[in-house]
Amino acid sequence: MISRIIDYLVDLYLLRTNPGKYAKKVGVILNGSLYIYGGNRGMFGSEPFMIEIGDNVHITGECQFLTHDGSTLIFRKEVPTLEITKPIKIGNDVFIGYRTLILPGVTIGNRCVIGSGSVVNRDIPDNSLAVGNPCKVIKTSDELLEKLKCNSLGIGHLVGNEKEKEIKRMFNIK
Repeated sequence: MISRIIDYLVDLYLLRTNPGKYAKKVGVILNGSLYIYGGNRGMFGSEPFMIEIGDNVHITGECQFLTHDGSTLIFRKEVPTLEITKPIKIGNDVFIGYRTLILPGVTIGNRCVIGSGSVVNRDIPDNSLAVGNPCKVIKTSDELLEKLKCNSLGIGHLVGNEKEKEIKRMFNIK
């Protein structure tokens, strides 16, 4: 009992301080830097060893990776061997928005942005912005970058209090 509590606390600590180490600890195949913002212990599902993540991947809060189809459970009386489990692969330079669900067998290519609340049920090609339920590509990452540059506040290099101070100044917030 105490060891499970300690393991739980270690997992929470790693999730917040060293997401890559947490991912590796639970079995995810990690090929570079990983950033998790507001993750939860179960986000990588029951088969984390079926998930491969590239370099410079950013995963925001309440995202979930499902590598299996649990609906098979109700049919196992008829077909005891029924099992649907498929790997998930995430490329390099990927941002996964808040509350995204990634389903079995999906590959997300390099340099992709997945919009918040998306249900990714098919492969997303390199250099794509994809959104929705079901998730679909709506433009290239290059097109998104041009739009972002036009709307940028120009303060992305600032951090912490310095960034907060500048945002308050720009928007006249006391």
